[in-house]
Amino acid sequence: MSVTSADNLAEVRALLVSVLGIEDRAATLDAATPLLGSLPELDSMAVLEIVAGVEERFGISVDDDEVTAELFETLGSLAAFVDEKRN
Repeated sequence: MSVTSADNLAEVRALLVSVLGIEDRAATLDAATPLLGSLPELDSMAVLEIVAGVEERFGISVDDDEVTAELFETLGSLAAFVDEKRN
């Protein structure tokens, strides 16, 4: 996936922090932060909430077949996906 803008990364991070309730760790999250399998709060329900939040916040549509482990590999991969869908 392509490199994402800093603003986009910050917006995706804010959404992730809000959905997962990890405000206390927000400052430690960067593009390389592993997500799926590394954040205990990121379970299947949280994935669905994040996808819904991405659709609402960024005005994009995410198809079921686009929701993959690779998409949620890192914060950067999720932000790059959003950036790609917005453009």
